[in-house]
Amino acid sequence: MKFGGSMFFTDYSMTAPELAVALEERGFDILWAPEHSHIPLTRKTPFIMGGDLPKRYYDVMDPFVTLTAAAMATKTLKVGTGVCLIAQRDPIQTAKLVASIDQVSGGRFVFGVGNGWNQDEMENHGTEYKSRHKRARENIEAMKEIWTKSKAEYHGEFVNFDPMMTWPKPVQKPHPPILVGGAFPYSARRAVRYGDGWMPQVTEYAKTPLIELIPRFRQMAAENGRDPETLDVSIGGQQPDADLIKRYDDIRVNRVSCSLESAKADVILPILDQWAEIIRKVNG
Repeated sequence: MKFGGSMFFTDYSMTAPELAVALEERGFDILWAPEHSHIPLTRKTPFIMGGDLPKRYYDVMDPFVTLTAAAMATKTLKVGTGVCLIAQRDPIQTAKLVASIDQVSGGRFVFGVGNGWNQDEMENHGTEYKSRHKRARENIEAMKEIWTKSKAEYHGEFVNFDPMMTWPKPVQKPHPPILVGGAFPYSARRAVRYGDGWMPQVTEYAKTPLIELIPRFRQMAAENGRDPETLDVSIGGQQPDADLIKRYDDIRVNRVSCSLESAKADVILPILDQWAEIIRKVNG
């Protein structure tokens, strides 16, 4: 079982290099950083986790910047977007960002993606809420063309470019792993269609326990011609519960990650020490 940690990096949290070093020292596998470009004052769609939107959502730094700093401070720790809001991003520029961070990290980048819930935010970027899923798929398809071909072109409804050349290409071949985040069954279907794995969304409102959904995801993959064993399952938002994590390990979940508040080291390091004990209990 692999373990990760996620933080909304802000000007009042631990820095990304500080947290990355602390995670690597304690045996964690990856550092995740989420993104929101901004938060509009209007709210057409409710916060996906329920209740008021936490302050860190307004204050979060750009993940490609913080994760690059984290990669430079570590040697083996993976760094990943958890998640990058691809439906509201330019695919050509984002493809270059992904390839660049994969290069400077020596092939340690994981591309966690999601389609977003904040209608107002994505509309500010020119993305229509109803068509965001198709736009996201086209963005991913176009980026794969850019990463894998010397002369890439793509022609879709939302993304359209004639043959062009852009470098660098990613270190990882054919490209960094793409993990699709979101709830079952819709994001699971997207993960099977164009991803290398699934990042299930964990909320208190879920009607079916996640431990029951993982086998259903693997069945979905097999029914659609994908080898379930090649698809990574990374679960976020976990509590330090060794018994539950061992149950996840029994059904071959690849990774569990904890969500850390945007706080300084005096708050975060004791939590990481607690998780380090969990890692020892689970992995021996």
